[in-house]
Amino acid sequence: MISLSALFRGYHSKKPTPNNLKWRFAVKNSKIGVWDLDTKTNKVFYSTESKKILGFKDHEMKNTIEEWNKRVHPDDREKYFADFNEHLSGKVPVYNNEHRILCKNGEYKWILDSGKIISKDKNGKPTRIIGTHIDITQRKKNEDLLKENNETIISQNKRLYNFTHIVSHNLKTHIGNLKNVLEFYEETENKEEKEQFFQYLKTISNSLTTTITDLNEIISVKSEPVNVNEKIHLHTVVSTVLHNLEIDITNKNASIINSVDFNIYINGSESYLESIFHNLISNALKYSHPKRSPEINIKTNKTDNGYEIRVSDNGIGINIEKYKGRIFEMYQTFHESKRDDSKGIGLYLTKMQVEDLGGKISIDSILNEATTFKIHFPKEKTFLSKD
Repeated sequence: MISLSALFRGYHSKKPTPNNLKWRFAVKNSKIGVWDLDTKTNKVFYSTESKKILGFKDHEMKNTIEEWNKRVHPDDREKYFADFNEHLSGKVPVYNNEHRILCKNGEYKWILDSGKIISKDKNGKPTRIIGTHIDITQRKKNEDLLKENNETIISQNKRLYNFTHIVSHNLKTHIGNLKNVLEFYEETENKEEKEQFFQYLKTISNSLTTTITDLNEIISVKSEPVNVNEKIHLHTVVSTVLHNLEIDITNKNASIINSVDFNIYINGSESYLESIFHNLISNALKYSHPKRSPEINIKTNKTDNGYEIRVSDNGIGINIEKYKGRIFEMYQTFHESKRDDSKGIGLYLTKMQVEDLGGKISIDSILNEATTFKIHFPKEKTFLSKD
């Protein structure tokens, strides 16, 4: 910390010596703010650079410790005070803390706040502490981006492993069946049995073709380059999907309410969001209850750390206990009277797209009564606009 002491001597000195000018030049051009606390008066000297970091001019910021303390982000205050007090009590030789600070424009910046006691009274109580402020906002953004990318890679690798396992299992099953039927076909001399085995071969061939088509659809979604940082107006996306499904809605005599907050925007992909809502709403129409007209409600709720989107219907529901843990897996169907067009990949794709956008999806359902899909996007992915 000798260099820190020298920095303050150079910064405060009124004598324009070459050494003092050197320190002043270094501080100004490094954009490092400095502070000097007198614990007896609770007065703090904040350098011009410290005030600039927050967007203030010299005369706009008071030289009191409360001026800085009140601007520390509420979530960071406990550790901020704890770290400072640890240094005051002598538990650590140097004070270091990273916290968010409220700037003049209402936004927060990340600050690396460092300091050291440089003088004490005869009782050993600190009387003067000096330190520095360094803007580390960009570094924090880079760290968050790196963390997000790492989590995405881990998630993608996990899905790729599961996908590879499913592909291998399904193709091996079809090939094994094909081989067995061919052997039986070659061994029998009976024309009726040959015809029967030939029909089996056609069935297996059709099934194999369907499997490959489904896998191609999944691969195309996985490999599609998508910009997941578009500014997307959520209400408009839902309205577009409802317009595209207008014929199905009319044929089912369905009542659909779009209660999505008009001011919510998502940092995501418009094509992914349209695909997500198209799949959930079309499923609600497809699996409506035969004894009542479909009622579907799409709404948004604010949570502690983001927004939740709910797609609810009064359809035939799903037996959650029976299919627990398998709802969003590939090739899963959940109704006793299976539809010919039910492939069991829709919810798998939906979950994959939601997670690629940084969200999570879950389901609540009561068999023969209702189903609600809940999509949660964190606050980093959502924002309100009054424009």
